[in-house]
Amino acid sequence: MAPFLLIFLTFVGFPAVMGLWISLHDWDYMLEAKPFVGFDNYLVLFDSSSAAFEMFWNGMRATGIFTVASVPFLVAIPLALAVLLNRRFKGRTFFRAVFFMPYVLGVAVVGLLFRFILDPNIGIVNGLTGWSIPWITAQPWAWISLVAMTVWWTLGFNTVIYIAGLQDIPTELYDAAKVDGASAWQQFRHVTLPGMRMVMIFVVTITVLASANMFGQADLVTNGGPGDSTRTALMVFLDEGLGAFRMGSAAAMSYLLAVVLGLVSIINVLAMRERRRPKWRS
Repeated sequence: MAPFLLIFLTFVGFPAVMGLWISLHDWDYMLEAKPFVGFDNYLVLFDSSSAAFEMFWNGMRATGIFTVASVPFLVAIPLALAVLLNRRFKGRTFFRAVFFMPYVLGVAVVGLLFRFILDPNIGIVNGLTGWSIPWITAQPWAWISLVAMTVWWTLGFNTVIYIAGLQDIPTELYDAAKVDGASAWQQFRHVTLPGMRMVMIFVVTITVLASANMFGQADLVTNGGPGDSTRTALMVFLDEGLGAFRMGSAAAMSYLLAVVLGLVSIINVLAMRERRRPKWRS
């Protein structure tokens, strides 16, 4: 365990503790003096009269909108694809690779690609269709574009996880369901979904966390616009810490987001876990 523990402490443990320490100071990395301010950096985030309040909660709202809009697609579409790709047919391995392939691309490549495709003036979509839709310069088109590109880019990962989960479900259960006359939908509802419960908890949790940490797509495609409607929480943290030289405030914001995501993850696990039926005494 020593090599892993060393790497974990170096790149996760120490930065986490250091970030918490920074959040308790008025930390400007350009200045030598970094006075201790206690929980002031946290308290101002709940003070509607402070400049950080509106900026932070606007970023959290944008993050929430993207998460709520993208997670259902990133959970449902990969599940449907996994069910199809788990069947035996010619070219199955090829199609699995095709759907997973976009996931290996970096966010910079995907962002620049969709920036070119969706540009209202020189974009391929409007150019080929003759439309004049402001895909990245007006709402709700900007959100639609960001969600669509993210789903296209990342659905392959969840699909692979689902396929692995489907292969762990005993085929005898499906055979028994067929013997009982169960339809394809009934097999999916009563065999596939219960057998995939733990996998779905994992997929939903990591998808929520990934969507809540969205940064590159909005930064490269919409630049936080129109206005600041797609300026997500991570973009706010970056501007606050590295742009305004208020590292303490940015660290406090990031830890508050971490707490929110932790609570959301716990609620998700509790909501999706299997509920045991009470045993009634005769």
